[in-house]
Amino acid sequence: MPLIPTADLVRDASSAGTAVAAFNVITLEHVEAVVQGADDAAAPVVIQISENAVKFRTGLLLPLARAAAAVAQTAGVGVALHLDHVTDPDLLHQAADAGFSSAMFDAGAAAYPDNLARTGEAVEWAHANGLWLEAELGYVGGKPDAPASAHAAGVRTDPAEARQFVRDTGVDALAVAVGSSHAMTTRTAALDHELIGELAAAVPVPLVLHGSSGVPDEELARAVDAGMRKINVGTALNVAYTRSVRQALDSDTAMVDPRKYLAGARSAMADEVSRLLRTIGTAALKPAAQGRSAS
Repeated sequence: MPLIPTADLVRDASSAGTAVAAFNVITLEHVEAVVQGADDAAAPVVIQISENAVKFRTGLLLPLARAAAAVAQTAGVGVALHLDHVTDPDLLHQAADAGFSSAMFDAGAAAYPDNLARTGEAVEWAHANGLWLEAELGYVGGKPDAPASAHAAGVRTDPAEARQFVRDTGVDALAVAVGSSHAMTTRTAALDHELIGELAAAVPVPLVLHGSSGVPDEELARAVDAGMRKINVGTALNVAYTRSVRQALDSDTAMVDPRKYLAGARSAMADEVSRLLRTIGTAALKPAAQGRSAS
């Protein structure tokens, strides 16, 4: 199936009162696992490549992006390709020619006026080049360049400020700070569901939850009910991947063929993808977007 625009998947999720799940990938095994898990759950999905993943891949975007697009086209469900947590405008400007239909420009660690100005410039470029753009307002924990705690005073997204930010920048979606943190390996985050509802009522664009790996299943389901329309997951796949590899190598210290331990890691990630898709509720979503190709 051809790649589907992220905007279509998020719009269809919004219309259905549910959310689309977006998974960050680092290796080809991650990509294959996301597509397999989405097919198993019969749910559309977004594959995300972050700026940090690009740095890991020696600064080259195209190799992983091209591989992700190729694997995505083998899926029986709609798959979109999204460039995530971009802080470098030069990297953002590579997105349109690399097969991405959307990007998240991250100036969330900056002071409000700087975030506003930089995001506005990113939106202007993105819309001129046919891309849907997500931004962040407030502080989603777990990043090294901002306040240490997702629960510190003043870091959560203010609904009135969010409304003004969206109006002034023209962003297509907004990642908001409601109690989650990036890179959590335990699922202990508690979300502010009342704030999610207030933000959903105040902001005329879809809300995005970052740091979802640390959020328990019931909290994720409640977040979707309260108004979250895109759910980002990354660390949960890495936990499944690493656990499987560690168990395989511990069980056979003479093992040297990576195919033997990576196959299990890929399956473990696929299982986590399909489980999370069913938890979030996208398995029930049958978007009209699956019948359209990205242009």
